[in-house]
Amino acid sequence: MTIYFSILNSLLLIAGFVLVKHSWHRYQYFLQMIQQNGYKIREYFRWMLQNFYSKVVLPEHFLMMLIIFSLLFFLSEQLTITASAIILGLFVLFWFHSSGRFRPEKDKKPLIYTPRMQRLAFIQGLIIICFIYIIADLSFTGRLMNTPITLTGTVSSLLIADPYFLVFGLILVDLSIPFFLILSSLLTMPVEWNIHRGFKKKARKKLEGMSNLTIIGITGSYGKTSTKFMISSLLRERFQVCVTPGSYNTPMGICKVINNDLEGHHQVLVLEMGARYEGNIRELCKIARPDIAVITNTGKAHLETFGSPEAIVREKSSLVKEVKQPGILVLNADDENVRSMAGLRPDAEVITAGLDRGDIRASGVTYNEQGTAFDMHWVEEDGETRTLQIKMKLLGAHNVLNFLLAAALAIKLGLRPATIAHAATRIEPVEHRLELKKHNGLIVIDDAFNSNPVGAKNALEILCSFTSGRRIIITPGMIELGELQEEENQKFGRHIANAGLDLIILVGKEQTAPILNGIQEVNPQADNVRIVHSLFDANQIVREFSRDGDVVLYENDLPDTYSE
Repeated sequence: MTIYFSILNSLLLIAGFVLVKHSWHRYQYFLQMIQQNGYKIREYFRWMLQNFYSKVVLPEHFLMMLIIFSLLFFLSEQLTITASAIILGLFVLFWFHSSGRFRPEKDKKPLIYTPRMQRLAFIQGLIIICFIYIIADLSFTGRLMNTPITLTGTVSSLLIADPYFLVFGLILVDLSIPFFLILSSLLTMPVEWNIHRGFKKKARKKLEGMSNLTIIGITGSYGKTSTKFMISSLLRERFQVCVTPGSYNTPMGICKVINNDLEGHHQVLVLEMGARYEGNIRELCKIARPDIAVITNTGKAHLETFGSPEAIVREKSSLVKEVKQPGILVLNADDENVRSMAGLRPDAEVITAGLDRGDIRASGVTYNEQGTAFDMHWVEEDGETRTLQIKMKLLGAHNVLNFLLAAALAIKLGLRPATIAHAATRIEPVEHRLELKKHNGLIVIDDAFNSNPVGAKNALEILCSFTSGRRIIITPGMIELGELQEEENQKFGRHIANAGLDLIILVGKEQTAPILNGIQEVNPQADNVRIVHSLFDANQIVREFSRDGDVVLYENDLPDTYSE
């Protein structure tokens, strides 16, 4: 009986270990997801609803609960508690031994234990540990707060744990982890608010002591980061410039740069100002109110959170309203919504730039393996129109427009056009934004960052302009377009079909279904389409299909939160 006793309890312990291991991987995965949703409870909760039955509540949870209650309430007279323990243990081992869906082979954006994440993870872990302690106390000691629990069954004396309660409790913990994270976030929220308030106060105080600093704020639905780095590259020819790195465009990102990177010798501070909800830009301007505003465009980006195109226009225009008097506005003349923002500030000096209209324009745009070349036209103070050829390593009509905005500002701040043209040749592409690379004999156009309808179409046109080899596109489609997402992806599919590509690889069957529909509208018999589960599968197909000189466009790469 001793051996039997040991085997039986070992099975329960192994089953418990398997469930705890499964919960540990879910714990890390959901921490990663809330981090990728910017620690925002509302966005994390929306993501939970979108992935409710694939990530949050699993079929295994329902099935295990069903088995537990079936054994307990319908088969308890026919089965001994020992037999029930064996059955439960085997089902746990079968369903929960693998946690692969929470441990992808390669994370696109892995979990980073920042100080904020450490605080959140600690509270989350504490809640889970307390929950597991209660379950263990109930299951293994038969008591909670000195209240005894009596096991029943023919050979119940062999067991040191109640198998029903042990398995039920651990399943409940595993199921509750994403919901515990909401509780943990609420509990840490007062601490985070206080920390953020301190960072903002420190940043404002530092800026108040730098009265000669010129602050440039940049916003738009897309193109902000590229325009920011172009402005920084041009202005560095004459000024000491401090610029936010990467896509630092949130309150804490801006505060971090001001508090840690901005120094007394800097003359210009270039800030990218992002927004996902109305009021975000005004919040940023309360930290650093700009002297100059640059508006790149208003487009269909973050419609999911803004709700309507009109809300996007209102939010972007708030930067124009917040500019210090008299102020300078640099506006995209090709975007009617942006162009009309000049009327919001009659006291400000307005400079416009565009491919088709504006104070600064471009013509004769061409692309090749070295980048882009075009003629820049502007009007001097004497009324004469001047023309200068610009060459840069960047690709895309929208990058030409972004450069014109940067050049308009640079000319306004006193840089000579010849200096601007020279600086243009040294501007490096922003990572994953139409970045031109060469890899294993292939020409790669990396446009994997946060695709939008205008940018996706533009990237496709650039791909079609290459004639050196076969042309391949890899895309999972576009996201965060709200009610227009399916329509825009279907339209993108039609553009792809009309482009005459040699190979089309769609990543994610569910996500890319509208793109496939669009392709089949144009070409019902399309035989150059492949649908794969992941980017890694797509790369394998490219390796097998491609040859030297072929051109591959990576159009968007969805974050881990959209993994199918």
